[in-house]
Amino acid sequence: MTLNGWIQIAIYCAIVVLIVRPLGGYMTRVFSGERTFLSPVLRPVERVLYAAAGVREDREQHWTGYAFAMLLFSVAGFVLLYALQRFQDVLPLNPAGMSAVPEGIAFNTAVSFVTNTNWQSYGGESTMGYLVQMAGLTVQNFVSAATGIALAIALVRGFARRSAQTIGNFWVDLTRATLYVLLPICVVATVFFVSQGVPQTLGTTVDATTLEGAHQTIAQGPVASQLAIKMLGTNGGGFFNANSAHPYENPTALSNLVQMVLIFAIGAALTNTFGRMVGNEKQGWAILSAMGVLFIAGVFIAYWQEAGGGHLLASLGVDTTLGNMEGKEVRFGEALSALFAVITTAASCGAIIAQHDSLTALGGMVPLINMMLGEVVIGGVGAGLYGMLLFVIEAIFVAGLMVGRTPEYVGKKIEAKEVKMTMLALLILPASMLGFTALALSTQAGLAGILNPGPHGFSEVLYAYTSGTANNGSAFGGLTATSLFYTVTLGFAMLIGRFLMIVPMLAVAGSLAAKRSLPPSSGTFPTTGPLFVGLLIGVVLIMGGLTFFPALALGPIVDQLASAAGTLF
Repeated sequence: MTLNGWIQIAIYCAIVVLIVRPLGGYMTRVFSGERTFLSPVLRPVERVLYAAAGVREDREQHWTGYAFAMLLFSVAGFVLLYALQRFQDVLPLNPAGMSAVPEGIAFNTAVSFVTNTNWQSYGGESTMGYLVQMAGLTVQNFVSAATGIALAIALVRGFARRSAQTIGNFWVDLTRATLYVLLPICVVATVFFVSQGVPQTLGTTVDATTLEGAHQTIAQGPVASQLAIKMLGTNGGGFFNANSAHPYENPTALSNLVQMVLIFAIGAALTNTFGRMVGNEKQGWAILSAMGVLFIAGVFIAYWQEAGGGHLLASLGVDTTLGNMEGKEVRFGEALSALFAVITTAASCGAIIAQHDSLTALGGMVPLINMMLGEVVIGGVGAGLYGMLLFVIEAIFVAGLMVGRTPEYVGKKIEAKEVKMTMLALLILPASMLGFTALALSTQAGLAGILNPGPHGFSEVLYAYTSGTANNGSAFGGLTATSLFYTVTLGFAMLIGRFLMIVPMLAVAGSLAAKRSLPPSSGTFPTTGPLFVGLLIGVVLIMGGLTFFPALALGPIVDQLASAAGTLF
């Protein structure tokens, strides 16, 4: 590890913290229906959209109606994206003449983008035409991210409202998240990325002659617009197969910094939005502090491992002063590669600038743990906040048990119904991650996709289903996941991780909104100080540790011990 590396990490963290309050305040005004500096331009557009869709913005929904609208919208998005892929060969804006996407890949991809996962069992530049990339994938990047933001706001309203039967209107929240939050930032980001050298064109491929005299055909297309929302919306699906390691998607050091900032921007700022909406900004800062501690710990471990280079390389006389550079670009090195890997898995982004399969055993375990925890370390846009708030409910329940009082949080009693729904939402994730991993490792179809033997091969499968269920989309590149078995099972893992968590979460939101507000008393557990932050971190880690330690012991931990003994897999 170097001082230069830590300075880069510190600069990144400082930028994210500086964004939190202004963006959090802006989103508070947007979702409260207040006027913003963009209202003169966007408010007329918003009204036209409501009129065209037959939506009354003053009519709110019960949590069941909110959930039904969200599910209906997601089903429609899946059908549209699946159809675009299957009929790609006869649709316009396909200059390379891409054929129709096979059924299994089309199903997996449609599920992946609708659930904000963006797992890619295909090479973008060699599989998808421009119409599918723009009208299908990019559109779903916007609306799946907007859906996550809307769901987080719905849960925040559950904490903020008193004796209410509604938690907002899904269609209004979806529209405002897209129109006022995602679209303006993405327009600016797209122009910036074009200035850095990212293509934005409907032209065909270009031919080039390499220095060795070889002929090369280079794909291009409307890359910058998809790049902006894939980062801001924590989607992660790259236009190119190499994702953000591709020079067209990440041409400069400055573009790399901006991409990392975009990944965390909305997720971090939503904690401030939560604090403002419940009437106490310190509540949001406490949640962000817990996220920040977990994030810094992950960055330290990953950077430490990648900078060390590995015991086996050193024992073979290999110079490890530059760290573990396998699978990394020299432009970024081990510090930024480790930082990016932790950022992209702490959020539900999944974009990569280095192959996670090439990380050291413990370095690769950090992204895996980030996803196993439900990606609540900042997390995806919206998903990170509502995931962490579920852990807050669990932490408050534990605190109440310890002191013998009914748990309370921001003036709301946390009772049996909320705790049951919270535990149901949180237990869905490990059930899917570990259940599908067990299925893959016990069937020939699952074993056929593993590249490496031993614990590293186990980690490849565990990482895939953890990534799918956590709606992340990154992968250990050694797993061949294009077979029908993996496209279907990963598709179901993504659906489970998204929707079977959302429905009980919305039930919690509805239950909380209907409760009366209780004034704080001398027995109220303070939830803005270091004690609460420590409790919340402990609950997140203990739940993850108890649930996943056996699986981690069979994978990256054994892999690390074997590597130290001179054995690689």
